[in-house]
Amino acid sequence: MREIKILAIVVFFTGLLYWGVEPFAHTKLHPHVEAPDYTFKDVDGLNGLTGDATKGAESVASNCTACHSITAVGFPPVMDDATSAASYGVVPPDLSTAGKIYNADYLAAFIKDPATAAKTSHKFEDGASHPMPAYNWMEPQEIADIVAYLQSIAPKEMTSKEVYTDACQRCHSIKYGDFYGGSMAAKTPDENIKSYMGVIPPDLSQMIRSRSEGYLHEFINNPQKHLEGTAMPRVGLTLESEDKVIDYLTEVGDSKKEQRESLGGPFLGYLVIFAIFAWLWKAKIWRQVH
Repeated sequence: MREIKILAIVVFFTGLLYWGVEPFAHTKLHPHVEAPDYTFKDVDGLNGLTGDATKGAESVASNCTACHSITAVGFPPVMDDATSAASYGVVPPDLSTAGKIYNADYLAAFIKDPATAAKTSHKFEDGASHPMPAYNWMEPQEIADIVAYLQSIAPKEMTSKEVYTDACQRCHSIKYGDFYGGSMAAKTPDENIKSYMGVIPPDLSQMIRSRSEGYLHEFINNPQKHLEGTAMPRVGLTLESEDKVIDYLTEVGDSKKEQRESLGGPFLGYLVIFAIFAWLWKAKIWRQVH
């Protein structure tokens, strides 16, 4: 009976600590933020306009291919990665998949004003400017046409690795992605990205383990919510694309997740059985003592 009372006291204070103190500490260490917004209703996007892909092709050829490659339709890179990184601070993305991985409204807003859409205006002050010029002088319909064209040339399906490569690899390495083979190194050299961002972006090989899946969704959708003043831009991915990025981070950094989680039930069962035998053994010993 005495042992049961001691157990009850331990359970009570453990519960008080876990459900009383821990949640309070958690709110201080991890303040609540709004859920990710995959509609991007806060940006100046398409505003209901429907684009014409044929006209958009002409606009893209006139305004985008001077800096961006579009290998899907035969526009090769203007410069190699090292040269373009030295020129712009970061390697400009190939636009072949932009219409697939990015939200259409975000894409339109980014074309109009990249720094505002990406929520990095604070980075471009005192005469500094975003490497991509703002095209807010364009007619809204012309921007809608560009978005329609990018959507028309985009692939219908992409693997998790392909989405990660196009969405993240310009800045981030993920060296465990090919076990140090080099193909998953950041496309922008360290010296250029450090100058552009202020710091070398972290390798993402173990990011899924150091951060939760929920945190990564919130951060990718809007980094400023968790790290105000960060130079990392709001990426503008659709929910589908963001899921694929996190799937790839999980594949690389937590490949044994399903196996590890499947052990939870058997392990708890083992503890319960062990506890029963331990209690029976203890009861037997105490019967002999008394």
